[in-house]
Amino acid sequence: MDSVKVGLIGLGTIGVGVAEILLGKSDEIARKVGKRVELVKICDKDTTTDRGITLPSGMLTSDVTELFNDPEISIVIELIGGLEPARTFILRALESGKNVVTANKALIANCGAELFAKARECGRTIGFEASVCGGVPVLAALQTSLLANKIESIQAICNGTCNFVLSEMESKGAAYEDAVKEAQRLGFAEADPTLDVNGSDATQKLAILAHLAFGAQVDWKTIPRVGVDVVNAIDVRFAKVLGRKIRLVATARLTDDGLALKTSPTLVPEDSALAKVTSAFNAVQIVGDFVGPLFYQGWGAGRRPTASAVCSDVIDAALGRVRITFDSLRLWSPEREGVAIQDASKLSGRAYLRFVVEDRPGVMAEISSALGRRNISIAQMMQDSHDVSPNVSLIILTHEASSAALAAALDELRSAPFIHGETTLLDVVD
Repeated sequence: MDSVKVGLIGLGTIGVGVAEILLGKSDEIARKVGKRVELVKICDKDTTTDRGITLPSGMLTSDVTELFNDPEISIVIELIGGLEPARTFILRALESGKNVVTANKALIANCGAELFAKARECGRTIGFEASVCGGVPVLAALQTSLLANKIESIQAICNGTCNFVLSEMESKGAAYEDAVKEAQRLGFAEADPTLDVNGSDATQKLAILAHLAFGAQVDWKTIPRVGVDVVNAIDVRFAKVLGRKIRLVATARLTDDGLALKTSPTLVPEDSALAKVTSAFNAVQIVGDFVGPLFYQGWGAGRRPTASAVCSDVIDAALGRVRITFDSLRLWSPEREGVAIQDASKLSGRAYLRFVVEDRPGVMAEISSALGRRNISIAQMMQDSHDVSPNVSLIILTHEASSAALAAALDELRSAPFIHGETTLLDVVD
């Protein structure tokens, strides 16, 4: 039986999971695919910490060049995360004639064009299924199963930390800060959760999804994004009153003006599939012109689900399936035509607005007037009955309005003397 040898860079949480699969399931994989996939070398700067896994003698090294210089290793897995030295290691692996598998969404979102150009130059491939939604095989679907479709929209809950935080606030009435601490305690959030809670992580994944589904080559930093760090327990409570739940949704949607992209906490109907995604689960809802709506859900992070996706790419690379897809799709290539990106100022939709205002006559009329001058129509207005101070929370749901109009109205209202504290703007979908 033919054998394909693999090297792994990074023996952290995901790396241990990958080692467990490739070492423990070697015979099973060989029976299924007719080829033996052998993990022969692992590199990590820490070679002394006990990870709870027994490795063959001589497998673990701190010298990454051992992987690049070994002519028998044909696949290198990068699992150290971040931009550097991961970028340099992947480039060196490609230049050394190795195919690459990575779970590094930040690297793909920031350096995709450079890395894929180098892979084509070297005649190698890059597998990256685990970079979005962990063990949920959504990238594979977009690259293979759904190619006969014109994708019309994608709505993704693709950050487990944020979904866990919102679920805690929703189910237990927890304050945002307490929900983040609980996520950290359980290992769902990093010690510094900033890139998760401010929407950056989900937006990087959205940029990858937008490229696969629509051919869009977009700098993720230009995509409008709002994180869950703006959500208050009051918002979660009012969402329930309105028959809705709040989820951080990364959206790509075709419009007459191009591809609308945005990441934002969003009020979704409580009976919708997205609303039922709880804890640290991820989910992606895709609508194709022929297949209609599809829904993928599963663990979006963690050792076992992510390791499963990584090893799936390794097996596909060993069998040559990644090569076929890689050559045909021309990902992150100047030759790949994509749809135009809609100007962010032209984005439109329904909105949830929360103001902290003085409890006196005339305030609602002044807010309504400021919105009305910009053709923003109010669908529903409520006051928080829990407030007992001179200031109260006022909640407004609008009909569809442009982002530019909403921004202009809020700029005016934030300076009004009757408004105190931060004003909250969340998206609403039906």
